[in-house]
Amino acid sequence: MTVLTDLTLVEARDGLAKGDFTAVELTEAHIRAMEASRALGAYITETPEQALEQARQSDARRATGTVGLMEGLPVALKDLFCTKGVRTTAASRMLENFVPPYDSTVGRNLARAGAVTLGKTNLDEFAMGSSNRTSFFGPAVNPWKRTGDDAALAPGGSSGGSAAAVAGRIALAATGTDTGGSIRQPAAFCGIVGLKPTYGRCSRRGIIAFASSLDQAGPMTRSVKDAALMLSAMAGHDPLDSTSAPVEVPNFENALTGDIRGLRVGVPREYRADGLDPEVSALWDRGVEMLRDAGAEVVEVSLPHTDHALATYYILSSAEASSNLARYDGVRYGLRVEGKTLDEMYSRTRGAGFGPEVQRRILIGTYALSAGFYDAYYLKAQRVRRLITRDFLEAFGSVDVLLTPTTPTPAFALDEEPTDPLTLYLNDVFTVPTSLAGLPALSMPAGLSGQGLPLGLQLVGRHFQEETLLNAALVLERACAFSGAPMFAGKEV
Repeated sequence: MTVLTDLTLVEARDGLAKGDFTAVELTEAHIRAMEASRALGAYITETPEQALEQARQSDARRATGTVGLMEGLPVALKDLFCTKGVRTTAASRMLENFVPPYDSTVGRNLARAGAVTLGKTNLDEFAMGSSNRTSFFGPAVNPWKRTGDDAALAPGGSSGGSAAAVAGRIALAATGTDTGGSIRQPAAFCGIVGLKPTYGRCSRRGIIAFASSLDQAGPMTRSVKDAALMLSAMAGHDPLDSTSAPVEVPNFENALTGDIRGLRVGVPREYRADGLDPEVSALWDRGVEMLRDAGAEVVEVSLPHTDHALATYYILSSAEASSNLARYDGVRYGLRVEGKTLDEMYSRTRGAGFGPEVQRRILIGTYALSAGFYDAYYLKAQRVRRLITRDFLEAFGSVDVLLTPTTPTPAFALDEEPTDPLTLYLNDVFTVPTSLAGLPALSMPAGLSGQGLPLGLQLVGRHFQEETLLNAALVLERACAFSGAPMFAGKEV
């Protein structure tokens, strides 16, 4: 008997098309799994009644022959995407009770494609973090466990709740947002596929902003084909978002030929960093050989400004966060803590509404933008960002995609090191440079560590060349034949 929650998006789509089950039956199975897996903390807000109504409407449309790309497929939205009539918290006390009056463009696109929304997933507060520890509602938990160890593991961040929901079989797929690796790192930790599209491929309208020049929505799924399907439904030009690119959205699934003969794959020499886990390094080498065996040509490339990427990212993203989060002042919406004066109300509201990590980044960003330091920090970081982008463009003059690890290590426990901010920031060492350049990148599960935890490999493509990226990922996925699943998927933990 088919376990409906174990299906991929594509398998569920095909099963619905053949009449093997209905959208209501598929949704009910996921709602039961959600109820059994609440200890994962993957969801902040569950919407079972809304999901069932959407599923009934989907079945009715299917009966008339009207079928969208995501028709009847139950997915989750990261709680950073505005949802009309459903609270959107950004995992913060500041927006604990905020109910938006409109939907995000990505959420609306998925709804128009027929997707069913199961609820809103957990994240690091305002998407600031790499572990999901900073959520006001408590951390999400990785459904994977180390062999012989019951310690709760971090699902990664900031899209940790989305990753935990997909890996834990309590959503077929989920949306995430990626600013410096917040789709790819949790995807690697949880053994799923995470795709950060080219900056501008998906609209940012209705996504609560962290760093506007970096934030990008993308799909988190259990297969490369699923990522291609979901991206086709999510993407598209949005005239209400000035950073949305007016480019055609291809059918990404149709681009998956499985043939990469003649493809040139670059391996950045600077990514052989000190402290790289030997198992991750060995997996990277195996990935190179798999692509070579499939007919690709492997070339070593140089990205000389890689060492400066993390510092550049944290200056720029914190500066933009300082500006974006200035709107949360207790006046227009969100939390308000009264004071005797207006200034005191501002201070009390922001002090109570923002957690320590958000406050830290606001302070760093405000400092970098302040008089006397703007030129020394922010302006210099912008210049280095251009150099990092140029490195990638020069590399792509001779290769079609890049292959790197996604993270330096497998998932760590929620109650163990690293807990200091600087060490946590290093989790993004392989993902941040791509974000600074606005390039598409995909993480996919490629093997297991000696402790039985998933390890991810990252593929990076040229701007708006997601078809090439996804096709290379499909070949690597088939060669890796990753079949691991967390033993606690869809069960009580």
